[in-house]
Amino acid sequence: MTEPALQVQSVTRSFGADGQRIKALDSVSFDVRSGEIVALLGANGAGKTTLVKIASTLLLPTGGTVRVLGADVVEHTRQARRLVGVVFGGDRGLYTRISGRENLRFFGMLAGLPKALLRERVPAMLASVGLADAADRRVETYSRGMKQRLHIAIGLIADPRVLLLDEPTVGLDPIEADRLRDTVARLRSDGVAVLLTSHYLLDVERLADRVVMLDHGRLTADQPLAQFAERAGYAAVVAVRVRGELDDPGQLLPHGMSVDSLERTADGTELTLRLRSWDGGALTRIGELLKGRDLLDMQVRPARLEESFASSLDAPADASASASDVTA
Repeated sequence: MTEPALQVQSVTRSFGADGQRIKALDSVSFDVRSGEIVALLGANGAGKTTLVKIASTLLLPTGGTVRVLGADVVEHTRQARRLVGVVFGGDRGLYTRISGRENLRFFGMLAGLPKALLRERVPAMLASVGLADAADRRVETYSRGMKQRLHIAIGLIADPRVLLLDEPTVGLDPIEADRLRDTVARLRSDGVAVLLTSHYLLDVERLADRVVMLDHGRLTADQPLAQFAERAGYAAVVAVRVRGELDDPGQLLPHGMSVDSLERTADGTELTLRLRSWDGGALTRIGELLKGRDLLDMQVRPARLEESFASSLDAPADASASASDVTA
């Protein structure tokens, strides 16, 4: 088995004076492999930012270790730092009165890249994030999405093997958000390991291979995306609207179906069901339930990731799959 690109082992971080210390992270362990995108989820205060800062060498752990391709971020800080790119996004950290090309060249120089290499990498990186045509415009003229893509280029200019990506699409319109997701998705084929934090769960649905979830500093989930999505407790929601009144069918529902809501409308009744699984048999059972009724409308949607997220907030740590289960 190849070495993980990012390895987090029993990491703990406490803040505050003795007697009033708060654990922001409590024995957190997981891996991210090359070419893998892992979403780091959690409510505000869960410990996500603290973990990202430790992985990027900006903060020391109280206990445990973080390694980047084997380099301990504490004992071999410079080596680890050369392997990690960090993208916090937004308007912070860009020099808006100079061009995108000049920004990228400046940050490449800070990363220690020689001028000859910069001459090759700067235009290549700008093209890879779709900014080649705007390379010589002042950044103050860029849209927010263009600035986010410039942040990605800056994070990748030194060819890191691990990218720490924080809220990449916040504030972007749908078109710019999709462009940025495409840029991140292409990193898989380059073998870059990505640790993504986002409150916008569409980013997670579109990009993540796995989900790692923190709650009050503790690991509560480390699962493939599809498996994490099952934490909602149901696979699909079916909403049907029929003409006339419909009694609550709760006692008549087969195993695996439950009533989410029953509401009277101007022209009839709207019934919403939750299904533990969705298949042709489920559709047949719903048809039998509504036999003889005048069906006005029927809509089916899968369980949303935010519903799985909400169900996971209070899950105990031992309820999740171990890192070895999902990375073996």
